[in-house]
Amino acid sequence: MTWMNGLRATFDLETTGVDVTTARIVTASLILLDPQGNVVRRGEWLADPGVEIPAGAAAVHGITTEYAREHGRPAREVVWELAGAIGALNLDGVPIIAFNAAYDFSVLHHEMLRHNIANGELPPGVVLDPYVLHKHVIPRKRGKRTLEVLAAEYGVSLENAHTSADDALAAERLLVKLTEQFPEVLNVDARQLHEQQIQWAAEQAASFQAWLRTQPGKESEVIDGRWPVRR
Repeated sequence: MTWMNGLRATFDLETTGVDVTTARIVTASLILLDPQGNVVRRGEWLADPGVEIPAGAAAVHGITTEYAREHGRPAREVVWELAGAIGALNLDGVPIIAFNAAYDFSVLHHEMLRHNIANGELPPGVVLDPYVLHKHVIPRKRGKRTLEVLAAEYGVSLENAHTSADDALAAERLLVKLTEQFPEVLNVDARQLHEQQIQWAAEQAASFQAWLRTQPGKESEVIDGRWPVRR
């Protein structure tokens, strides 16, 4: 059975920063969909991350430190519930879609470590990453390869970019469009695709690193190609 014929979930975080080892979760969305893309169940969380939310991050996702402190739940509760929800999907064999998954799953890993939850580890699962998959099927592309840009190119609605729920749903819609465009590569078993992405992500990182090292001052640049978690 191909992944498009079964249940799938889609996942996104909005956080305090770009460094996966220090970023704290601010909002999270985990949405379960049926094979037709209809929402079956949605989980959404707002956390008080316990640290100041930098102005730059707040400008992106709209959640200020003051708002998170007033309306958010304790960070450990949010991380615990989110990890439990993802873990349950993994145990049920439901693939989880996440755009640039290595960011979201790495942030979650380090948050779990920070709060002493399961040694930072989730049960083994299947992840589908439209970012890695798009780079594989269309390796050369002019301009940016962000979710917002790709959603516009593929006619996927993304009215509230950088809100975790809308980004999560847009990632799923984008992957469906991409799979319809390249069915021979992408409309396959989810586990098979997960294993292929581990290799493709490493190859993409190595290629980018090789190019970077041709640039002045970047001769020692290192790009981490581990996927979907950078420990």
